[in-house]
Amino acid sequence: MNVISFYFALWVTVEHKGQDILYSTALSLSMLAVAVSVPIFGTMSDASGKRRGPLITLTLLCVIATAWIGTTDHLWIGLALFMLANYGYQSALVFYNGMLPSISKGSHVGLVSGYGVSLGYLGSIAGLYMVKSTVEEGGLSAAFLPTAALFLIFALPCFLFVKDPEVKRASPIPLKKAFANLQETFLRIKNYKSLFKFILIHFLVLDAVNTIIAFMAVYANKVIGFNESQTTHFLISSTIGAMLGSFIIGILVKYKGTIWSYWLVLWTWVIALSLVIIAQGATLFWLAGPIAGVGMGGVWVVSRALIVELSPPERVGEFFGFYGFAGKAASIIGPMLWGGIVWALSNTTTLKYRVAVAMLLSLVLGAAYLFRSLSREISTERQHNKSVDIKMTND
Repeated sequence: MNVISFYFALWVTVEHKGQDILYSTALSLSMLAVAVSVPIFGTMSDASGKRRGPLITLTLLCVIATAWIGTTDHLWIGLALFMLANYGYQSALVFYNGMLPSISKGSHVGLVSGYGVSLGYLGSIAGLYMVKSTVEEGGLSAAFLPTAALFLIFALPCFLFVKDPEVKRASPIPLKKAFANLQETFLRIKNYKSLFKFILIHFLVLDAVNTIIAFMAVYANKVIGFNESQTTHFLISSTIGAMLGSFIIGILVKYKGTIWSYWLVLWTWVIALSLVIIAQGATLFWLAGPIAGVGMGGVWVVSRALIVELSPPERVGEFFGFYGFAGKAASIIGPMLWGGIVWALSNTTTLKYRVAVAMLLSLVLGAAYLFRSLSREISTERQHNKSVDIKMTND
């Protein structure tokens, strides 16, 4: 939250007067490197069973690079350090997530994961508050060293007390096979038309979600005129919306179903982005933040449920891996589209940003158009399966 969503974006565009496309390019290139690395790291994690060591190494890379951003006044050095920091953070998540089964002892996976998500949102809010006074005294550059220190401090319990399960014999790590497996998964998933179409839909939605996460602080500053304190409280209100959204939509998935809940998420994003586009002052923009937060928290909950629902039981893990890869790819394309639009319309003042958000809205509307046909296919398939079950029962 402190680096990607707030202070680094403003460090580039406000303090160093850099174009949005510089930040979007740095973000996209680092995510491209992550997308290439994920199959390798996933294979390493599964084959060796060693997660703690790589997690510590990549986390320390993120911490050191983040701290160094605060020591330089050179834009290009800062961008390079940001790429290293984001690469370390995003790549570490492969090993961090891989710890979940052993930590949860093979049961209560959803409960432990839910605790992690909830504490993550609380950490986002706490992180903003804990560096706020430092930034007010020392400027945007003062955010990075304390943020890095906090990240390291809160990672220490994991480093010290979470151990890898004992593995009798580590398997060799077939790195070439990692990419071959990804290609095989892509070819296989195309045979599951409903699942393939949903991952495409989810990719379009994540293009919008990931770009909003990266650039909303810039939009708040450049278009609405928020100062740093107002932007902090705006991001906090959005995060609270995400906490509530993940909780409420999780309940709705259980009682109203995945199709109904995903439609709610899509329309939540349509409303939020529309409000952002038309907002001329702070009132509508303040309203858009929590609404977008609800959509942000809800999209992860319902999309995972749909992946489980549409995947054959024996391939859930494999297709979840491809689902994660699509999410990384969305983090490459969305920011580049934003940066390209803002750069192409650089002669305008606020219009370039409104057009960029309109582009994100068009992606969500495109996803809604595709989901309309997918929801019909799923409903038809459910009716067919229900009829078959009734017939088998009668027989």
